[in-house]
This record gives sequence, C-alpha cells and structure tokens, in this order.
Amino acid sequence: MPRPQNVPLRPLNPSERTTLAQVARSGAERADRVGRAKALLAVADGATFSTAARAAGRRSGDGVAKLVARFNVVGLAALTNRPGGRPPVRYGPNEAARILREVQRTPERAADGTGTWSLTTLQRALRRAPDGLPTVSTSTIRRVLHEAGLSWQQNRTWCETGVALRRRKSGVVAVVDAAAAAKRG
Repeated sequence: MPRPQNVPLRPLNPSERTTLAQVARSGAERADRVGRAKALLAVADGATFSTAARAAGRRSGDGVAKLVARFNVVGLAALTNRPGGRPPVRYGPNEAARILREVQRTPERAADGTGTWSLTTLQRALRRAPDGLPTVSTSTIRRVLHEAGLSWQQNRTWCETGVALRRRKSGVVAVVDAAAAAKRG
C-alpha cells in the first residue's frame, strides 16, 4: 500500500488543466516542462506520486511530491526551471567599484612594483590595501573589467620600447636596448 501523500495536489481550475494538457502534448516545449506537466496531470487524475513519476519518465516519486508542493504555492510557474547550481556572489557592486577605482589609479613604481597594471599586479595591490579585497582572484578582476566595458589591451598604459627599469643592488637602473629600433623594423 502506498504511503499517504503529505501534501496533496490542490484542485485544478479549468484554465490550469487546459494549459497543463497543452504543454504535456506539445512537441515544441522543453522536455522538462512536458515531464512536469504530465506528472501533475497524472496526480490530478488520482495517480500516486510514484506512478505519476513513471508516467512522466522519471524514476522517483519524491521529485513529484516536491513538484506538487511547489505547484500548490506558485501555480503554473512550477513548470519552469528555477535558477540554481551557481555559487553565491561573493563580490557585489561595492567590491566591483573598489576594483574599478584601483584600475583607474596610476600605479606607483616603488609601492606597487610596476609601471603598468597587469591582472596579477592589480590583484596584489588589491590584496595588500587596507580597504582592499584579501581573497580576490584574477578571474574576478577580469570579469569586473569586462562587465565595466574595459578592454585590457586598449586601456593599459604603455612603457617606452627598448627601455626597461631593472632592480639592481645599487638601485633601479634604466637598461637601454641599442637594437630596439632595428627590432621594431
């Protein structure tokens, strides 16, 4: 003998039954919506949850029980997928604004160790700042920049070609490549 249903299906009004029948017969609807509609119609016609699950091509009656409980609350919206399977947003609009403020700041060579921002130097600066983001990743920075409409190659600052600043024991030294003009063509 089957278990009694904890949450039975509420009576369907005629428009709901018509919509469920149309979705269940449709060949153009998504398969998950068709399966949910078939399961709900089977339960409305008096089938048990496990029988309705088999009629809809599912394996378990527990999913049908959850579907019925959801249908009782939200109605036909229970046929559509709910968003999910994504981790919660860790960095919201305030953190994105903080990243954009840091990108717009010109890096200080002594403090930041660079003359131009790269994703890793930007990450390092954000992690070290007292009001910064201690666990921000380069992929998060890249995503925020992309959402703000920034293209990294178009917005970066360029250094003079053939001249590089190198740290030596005696301090920072400008190293000039004599063949830079020839290499540029």
